[in-house]
Amino acid sequence: MKSQKILCLIFSLAALLGTRAAHAQFGSGIVYDPTQSAHALQQITQGENQLQKWAQELQNWQQHLQTEQQIYTTAVQTRSQIVTTYNLAYQMSRMPQNLEARYKADWAQWSSLAAPPNTYGNTSPLVNALNFGGLPQAQQGYSSAFVQVQQFPSGSYSSLDSRTQATVANQYATSELAQTTATNTLAILGTIRSDAQAFATKLANLESDTFSTDPSQQSQNALLGKINSATLLQIHSQQDTNQILAASVQQQLIAQKQQIDAENRAINNAIYFQQNFPQTMQNVTSGVSDSIHNISLSISGSH
Repeated sequence: MKSQKILCLIFSLAALLGTRAAHAQFGSGIVYDPTQSAHALQQITQGENQLQKWAQELQNWQQHLQTEQQIYTTAVQTRSQIVTTYNLAYQMSRMPQNLEARYKADWAQWSSLAAPPNTYGNTSPLVNALNFGGLPQAQQGYSSAFVQVQQFPSGSYSSLDSRTQATVANQYATSELAQTTATNTLAILGTIRSDAQAFATKLANLESDTFSTDPSQQSQNALLGKINSATLLQIHSQQDTNQILAASVQQQLIAQKQQIDAENRAINNAIYFQQNFPQTMQNVTSGVSDSIHNISLSISGSH
């Protein structure tokens, strides 16, 4: 529209100048009219100004069109990136259909001990401690099924010599340590076995969610949550394993104590024998000599 206006103005100015020149040439001779010439120059100047104005507006419009085109191009690129990101997220949320059949595996689970015959009524408390745990149940099971050590009567123990008292005290310490370790092991094993069913249920739930084809179970937050849950389950399982290992080490410690006590007792006996052997032999020799001297070989009983 603006280009048509510019062309019309140019044609109008050309026609005006042409008409005036022809009239001067073919009318009454060559005539120069300063007023008309100044008016024509003024119109030409105004036309040129209008042309420059329209050219500037045209340039501004072209710049505006370039800006709009750039905005449109950016919007198309952004849309393409969003679609690509969505497609990738959708693809990542899908699980292979045969993943569960290819990788799912069963594992050995803890099972409760079967009820024993309990012929004399002392086995069931021990089995209950192994199935359900708890320190009271473990102590009851130990008391019912293990041989209990008796105490020395106070008068009998005090009448022993110091070396014998030390030996008896050492043996009592080993027995009491073994009792504490045994009851603790019973409590640990029973607690782990009683919690095994709930632990297995949590593992089954985690496995089911891992192999699920539900997109909500395969989102980024869901995957992170399952990873954290698996890590916590592994930590709890490792804690149970550490407790069993600690109980096993305690049992080995008792066996090692018994071995050390036996070796040290043999060494102490050897030292005692070396220190008291001369006096003992002297007492034996003197006693034998006195006995021989007191033996009578005559019928009358005289020496």
